[in-house]
Amino acid sequence: MKRKKVLFVCTGNTCRSPMAEFIFRREIKKRKIKYVDAASAGIFMQKGSALSANSAACLDELGIDHSKFKPRQLRHKMIEGSYLVVCMTSAQKDLLNGYDHVFSVKDIAGFDIPDPYGQDIAAYKRTANRIYAAVDAIIKKYFQ
Repeated sequence: MKRKKVLFVCTGNTCRSPMAEFIFRREIKKRKIKYVDAASAGIFMQKGSALSANSAACLDELGIDHSKFKPRQLRHKMIEGSYLVVCMTSAQKDLLNGYDHVFSVKDIAGFDIPDPYGQDIAAYKRTANRIYAAVDAIIKKYFQ
């Protein structure tokens, strides 16, 4: 069976979409869902950027290894090669119009995931909790 890739997209691929990628991977593994994988990318990724310290701290607290993660710039080829593309906000989805398999978290779960960039660890933990809720909705809608 061909693997189905879920691509998570945010602005810079340093905060939300990497957390979504790792949390989604954990959840599909935990639920024993096969032939599904995840990736992430940023619409406006800056060269030389890295996973934000607070995103890393949240993933560390969850026991998720992120040591090999490097932010990536979104490319059309990534969108075309994905089964499902999930943007953190409706505004990001609007930038990727023209694809019928691109959705926002709001389309699937009923809410956007605001950018915690530059905020304290509490904001990142709230973001991680929202991502868990979104991942649960994505899995229930597309993979169960």
